[in-house]
Amino acid sequence: MLRLEKRPSPSRFWQGATPILAVVLTMIAGGLMFAALGKNPFEAIRTIFWDPLFHPQFASYSRPQLLVKAGPLILIAIGLSLGFRAGIWNIGAEGQYIMGALFGAGVGLAFYPADLWFIFPLMVIAGAFGGWIWAMIPAILKTKFNTNEILVSLLMVYIAQNFLSSMSLGLLRNPEGGGFPGSRNLSQYPAASNPELIAGTGMHWGVIAAFMAVIAAYILLQRHILGFHIKLAGQAPRAARYAGVNPTGLVLLCMGISGALAGLAGLFEVSGPAGQISIDFNVGYGFTAIIVAFLGRLNPIGILLAGLLMALTYIGGELAQFMLGLPAAAIQAFQGMLLFFLLAVDLLSNYRIRLAHKKEAI
Repeated sequence: MLRLEKRPSPSRFWQGATPILAVVLTMIAGGLMFAALGKNPFEAIRTIFWDPLFHPQFASYSRPQLLVKAGPLILIAIGLSLGFRAGIWNIGAEGQYIMGALFGAGVGLAFYPADLWFIFPLMVIAGAFGGWIWAMIPAILKTKFNTNEILVSLLMVYIAQNFLSSMSLGLLRNPEGGGFPGSRNLSQYPAASNPELIAGTGMHWGVIAAFMAVIAAYILLQRHILGFHIKLAGQAPRAARYAGVNPTGLVLLCMGISGALAGLAGLFEVSGPAGQISIDFNVGYGFTAIIVAFLGRLNPIGILLAGLLMALTYIGGELAQFMLGLPAAAIQAFQGMLLFFLLAVDLLSNYRIRLAHKKEAI
């Protein structure tokens, strides 16, 4: 008979080992799922994790895409992690990502076809503001009326998606697009585009912003009193109040930062890899970033590595669909398994598994 025994303090070993264990379990469970679909599980796992980096035919394209996909995931996850550490649960980053893209693209298209140096910096500010203002709605409702930020921020995603459809079909629709939904292609408008900075690397301003966010978040959490307040509020809310932490201010700050970073991710995506506002612009980065944040243990360096890993599953998943005929739903389920197993094995960080009649821990 097995039983769980609460640890006096979380295990540092298991906190580091659980992400690796979750990845291994995901590979095993994913392999079984692929086998049930009639595919070779070893070939499927190899295609997802190995071929994007080392396949002789596809690696030259896939490797630069690693940074393209990882950039928005890391940028959004860094913002989410600050709130999660403080016990503030912003689940609506997808909506903030959309609104950042709409605000930023709207500013750029308003200047079309002018070729002015300040257009792109103005778009960056507008993108951050769009995500920030969208995050402020659940933040203010929580601080003023004690609403649940999880539900409100999540429901705001669907409102943002309706805004996206409306803008694609209305105000931002390309007047020269023959009536098709979607804006002008920003990548063809030099003053408003976010091009690849080093050819063949996938490096653009969004990737640089993601790396800068990792460094800033690490310094904030490790070297600044605000980082201490964020961690204290999540670990011991009552002690945080006694220490003078303002819970209202912390909610507004953490929600604002996460919203602004998600908005920036949307702006850099719409002005770069995506190129335009369209009905299907959002691809779920805001939700996937939640997995990235937890897989990285809410640690900026861990999030950087987790973002690259999750980007690899995006690219490998596309290859698996193309080469093996796997359905897109199977790839999404595979990515979801990662969060499921991470949350499951995270139990080991706080509990020991013991035999009921023995003293030794397993």
